[in-house]
Amino acid sequence: MADLLSELEAVHARLAAASVDGLSALQVLTVMERLQKVGWSDAAVDHKLVARLQECGPEELGGDKVTKVLTHRLRIPAEEARQRVADAAVLSPRHALTGEVLEPVMPHVAAAVAEGRVGPAHVKSCREFFKALPDHVDLSARVEAEKLAAEHASTLGVPDFRAALNRMLLWLDPDGSFNDADIQRRRGLTFGKQGADGLIRVSGHLTPEAWAVWEPVMAKNAAPGMCNPDDENPCVTGRPTEEQIKADHRTKAQRQHDALLAGGRTILASKKLGKLNGLPVTVVVTTTLKELQSGAGFGITGGGSLLPMRDLIRMASHAFHYLSVFDDDGQALYLGRAKRIATPAQRLVLFSKERGCSAPGCTASFYQCQVHHAAQDWIEGGETNVNELTLACGTDNRKVGPEPEKWTTRIRDDGRCEWIPPPHLDNGGPRVNDHHHPENLLNPYQEGNEGRPGSPQPGADDPDGN
Repeated sequence: MADLLSELEAVHARLAAASVDGLSALQVLTVMERLQKVGWSDAAVDHKLVARLQECGPEELGGDKVTKVLTHRLRIPAEEARQRVADAAVLSPRHALTGEVLEPVMPHVAAAVAEGRVGPAHVKSCREFFKALPDHVDLSARVEAEKLAAEHASTLGVPDFRAALNRMLLWLDPDGSFNDADIQRRRGLTFGKQGADGLIRVSGHLTPEAWAVWEPVMAKNAAPGMCNPDDENPCVTGRPTEEQIKADHRTKAQRQHDALLAGGRTILASKKLGKLNGLPVTVVVTTTLKELQSGAGFGITGGGSLLPMRDLIRMASHAFHYLSVFDDDGQALYLGRAKRIATPAQRLVLFSKERGCSAPGCTASFYQCQVHHAAQDWIEGGETNVNELTLACGTDNRKVGPEPEKWTTRIRDDGRCEWIPPPHLDNGGPRVNDHHHPENLLNPYQEGNEGRPGSPQPGADDPDGN
């Protein structure tokens, strides 16, 4: 495999160095088409490699899932890693318990990929199509549908291919006879990443039961005049006045958004959700004194989202949330309400300091994290002092240990937690996590911003960091 890769890299280097100045438009398009075909066919190799990784034990992967290993090692988005794992699951050869090699779940699509006739967007559409097929569609119909899908994917662009799959779905299930298992499989809500304008896109499907619960809530709280943020004294219980109804110029979609917000406030105010990783379930926000006094800028929530200061100040009038205030030098000025288990106050300090999981490349927010003994494990005599603790998601917390295939952690002199991978996973990548501190990524010369390639690693020559 190494020799083949060397040959491939050499050919790619020659291609990159080749001049394209003398090519006509038709020749350029022909070259691009052939290169795309080669790139698409490379995915067949990737599917086999990902499938092989799936067969490896957790100890070989440093205790991580394959998706997280791919995200960290290949420096790709988590969504791309998930798609590559999902593609491999249906396009790579399988093995029976007896060791017999079985064809892929989608054999015709897999063959088309290997020949460079089908790209990743086509494959994703195929996966979504078969996921949407009702259970009552029999095996023979599914086999024929997979064959037809491969044929159409080889000739159609992605929009037309999706349209063809939708029409095929109607042929296979003309009455739309989805049973309860189909409905439960398709249920779900997706919250997108926060955009530059601060908004989050929501999409998904509610089950009839879920909508039956929210339907009366929306009928009440999304009615004209209810829960109107533009109203000086918004009506949140009882019946709005005629003046409030007439003064309500929101669209139906805006009223439903505000009703959802009011419902969330009611749930949080009830204090019946228990605790989340050691803190009562509520909104947790950190900010600086300068931003709080000016009423401008943003606070950062425990989920990692940005909350405009005007919204934070308004929220303070509705509920008593956890709020951490720091000066411009990062020193704690105020902490809101506050053995082995870290105290709520310690968790708030860690949130303000780290904002999320401290493992390199991890995007888990504070709400998804546990407290980890970073300097020395509690079982081995480690102290539960805030300067010896860090935040870690459940997956990263479990991959730390004394075994040679496990990760280790330590607190550097600058107070940041450094994650040291086992030798077989060490590719020279970052050992601290700047995902939750993008300001560090924008200023690579900022003090205390070591821990990425090209920066001196504290303790590189001395294991004690001296």
